[in-house]
Amino acid sequence: MIRIQYDDFDTADIYRYLRQAQPGKTGAIVLFTGLVRDFGDHSDVTAIELEHYPGMTEKSLQHIVNQASERWCINSYAVVHRVGRLKCDEQIVLVGVSSEHRGDAFAACEYIMDYLKSEAPLWKKEIRDHAADWVEAKESDTQRKQQWEQKRHSS
Repeated sequence: MIRIQYDDFDTADIYRYLRQAQPGKTGAIVLFTGLVRDFGDHSDVTAIELEHYPGMTEKSLQHIVNQASERWCINSYAVVHRVGRLKCDEQIVLVGVSSEHRGDAFAACEYIMDYLKSEAPLWKKEIRDHAADWVEAKESDTQRKQQWEQKRHSS
């Protein structure tokens, strides 16, 4: 499941989806949910606005999931990312993975999230009381992606 949407999502529904995808074969489900913070590049963020490239964003996310599936045993997955204007404390993203073993589920979930942050065509603007600024790619996100590349080449 890959969804880009304006509306909020229900983590319990997504958990049920992951659990029911391959009954009897799933031994672990890992969910990551990201929330809008009141800080980012600035300390007085009141909301964010997310834009995406319809069709291309979903294709990019599918490519990331396919890469994760080549590295780890994934039974099912869910990637849900919201777009539009979101206030602080709202859910923004969910990445979920089910697998036979927890190690695969944890690693694949983290990998998908790390690559989503650096590869998916999504653009974020931080909204403050008297200004709004587009957010640049973070060096820390690039470094996390590079760590995955180093792990791939060292194995």
